[in-house]
Amino acid sequence: MKTLIIARHGNTFRPGETPTRVGSRTDLPLVEEERARGIGRYLKGLGLVPTRILAAPLQRTLRTAELAAEELGVPCPVTPDPRFIEIDYGPDENRTEQEVALRLGKATALAAGQDPESLPPEKLEELGAQAIELWNSRAIVPPGWVVDPQQIIRTWQETADSVQDGETLLCVSSNGTIRFAPHITGNYAAFCAEHDIKVPTGGVCIFTREGDAAWKCDVWGIKAFKQPQSK
Repeated sequence: MKTLIIARHGNTFRPGETPTRVGSRTDLPLVEEERARGIGRYLKGLGLVPTRILAAPLQRTLRTAELAAEELGVPCPVTPDPRFIEIDYGPDENRTEQEVALRLGKATALAAGQDPESLPPEKLEELGAQAIELWNSRAIVPPGWVVDPQQIIRTWQETADSVQDGETLLCVSSNGTIRFAPHITGNYAAFCAEHDIKVPTGGVCIFTREGDAAWKCDVWGIKAFKQPQSK
């Protein structure tokens, strides 16, 4: 059996703060530990103890991995791996969702040959929301974002191929990058039709492979910190 565990980092915004699109160019720290520690407790309860831990080289991902490892009592170190860094949101970096929707609406209108200035703000936000929905449901990259889907897909495939028989690998990454991981199952369209590919903060995904069979997803996006404690 080969096991690949993928977890999203914990929260970087406190309750009451307005969240923004935070990508690879913004290195925010965690503002709480519960989600990260919940990952470790959840995996420990399942008897899944990683033999390797990789994390994107940002404060939020590295610290999440470290706290999860503490809860697991794992002796192996957390290895920074730039392949798992979050995507670059380009002109939408650090913007609120409303601001993002408005800019994407203008870009979408231009691409369709329309004059954005001729459209009311609510129509532009509607067009932008549609672009965001395509990203959240099918990982179609909105205009202006700096993303190489094929490279991210190759990273996940190479990572899956690196897992040895009997090994459990934990990778801590971010939402924009994790959503491409299900490509290792061989049928991404079917996966998107059955799952919400946007993984929540502190969410855990578990893939397993038996022999020469295809990778299968046993758990996707579960909020580990909300799971009951094992006795």
